[in-house]
Amino acid sequence: MKTLSHYLNGQLSAGQSQRTSPVYNPATGEQSAQVALATADETREAVRIADEAFVAWSKTSPLKRARILFKFKALVEEHTDELARLISSEHGKVFSDAKGEVTRGLEVVEFACGIPHLQKGEHSMNVGTGVDSYSMMQPLGVCAGISPFNFPAMVPMWMFPIALACGNTFVMKPSEKDPSTPLRLAELLKEAGLPDGVFNVINGDKEAVDVLLTDERVQAVSFVGSTPIAEYIYATASAHGKRVQALGGAKNHMVIMPDADLDQAVGALMGAAYGSAGERCMAISVAVPVGEETANRLREKLVVELDKLTVGPGLVDGPDNDMGPLITREHREKVAGYIQTGVDEGAELVVDGRQTTIDGAGDGYFIGGSLFDHVTPSMRIHSEEIFGPVLAIARVASFDDAVSMINAHEYGNGTAIFTRDGDAARQYCEQIQVGMVGVNVPIPVPMAFHSFGGWKRSLFGPLHMHGPDGVRFYTRMKTITQRWPSGIREETNHFTMPTM
Repeated sequence: MKTLSHYLNGQLSAGQSQRTSPVYNPATGEQSAQVALATADETREAVRIADEAFVAWSKTSPLKRARILFKFKALVEEHTDELARLISSEHGKVFSDAKGEVTRGLEVVEFACGIPHLQKGEHSMNVGTGVDSYSMMQPLGVCAGISPFNFPAMVPMWMFPIALACGNTFVMKPSEKDPSTPLRLAELLKEAGLPDGVFNVINGDKEAVDVLLTDERVQAVSFVGSTPIAEYIYATASAHGKRVQALGGAKNHMVIMPDADLDQAVGALMGAAYGSAGERCMAISVAVPVGEETANRLREKLVVELDKLTVGPGLVDGPDNDMGPLITREHREKVAGYIQTGVDEGAELVVDGRQTTIDGAGDGYFIGGSLFDHVTPSMRIHSEEIFGPVLAIARVASFDDAVSMINAHEYGNGTAIFTRDGDAARQYCEQIQVGMVGVNVPIPVPMAFHSFGGWKRSLFGPLHMHGPDGVRFYTRMKTITQRWPSGIREETNHFTMPTM
């Protein structure tokens, strides 16, 4: 059985722990590898290596750091298909989704390549008589990233490129469910010229995580995952004096106004609700049609499209399926349990994905797209994040009812409105208490030069991910106010410029 290890000081490291965790191919249910789970001492060793590497890396010019990232970008582009196959084989998402994930990660690398400009400080002359003031944006030191299973390439690339560009060193702790892609990214970073020890990957579970949250040499922690874990990460790391950005769960709504282009809205919903099997924090999981006629027409069209939805392995010969398997057998059972909960609570199950069968799938973790109607805010399938291909229709009578329902929800990650009415869209953008809003755009993930992050219990910490907030998160500002004594010019006027 293949054992996946760690990446420390520029090379793969088998580690000494006897604990391992299985890695499965979700499309078949077969174990493809096992991954070593680091001990606390091994994790501290990764931090030590990064801490020692910080001395030289932090003094490397921003231009040189940017050139290494430019080379890394070119290498990732060259190896996109390889990385996408790794993602599909361990996560299960279809090949086109996996390639799209790599592309979205690359956009942050491209943004980080502009660090010579992004890390510039400010300067003011003559703030007082003969006094100038200026600022520097300096790196923090060792930074840690803890990433989820659903985006093994994109989320790490939302973290480490900006951290490295700003002059920090990094310890990455990816999900033990699909660890191969971050290990491969580490190899590509070295090939791009990154010095040994600047970027390290430690595979592990809570034992490794707790070291990263408490070790005094770690200055900042970035996390993406569920809200209960995000709260734990934020509370623990903050209590140990670290800067933290912890992105948690979501329950994203799409409002469909009566004047919306319904075909456009349905097409958007199919991709936003069922793409990547719904295993993404920006998935639309609640459709909010305004008015009974809108709701009835929306439901009718969704049923037709769900009948066309193809579910199967992520890696196939020929055209992609629309949706692959879920990540584990346990998660499949959890999603199936939520579907039964919706039925028990009185929602109308219009399409039951549990009845989907996949020819030749063996023990793959497949479940089809599901659709509920007449869902109310009191139901668990509305209040809780399912993280699977389950879409709920929550009918409302008016625009104001839609806004009130969404604003009352504990999560505030992403939302969308589909309408032809510019005034309604403008009011929605102003009134909705959600961090990322789309207008006729179903998944409003900002481009890399803007920042990503939700509100309420979807984000813990003041700074969002990538974009300008990413640079602020991975640097600290130092302000210098200086005055030079008068008379220096007279004392040194004998100095002349050398001839060329």
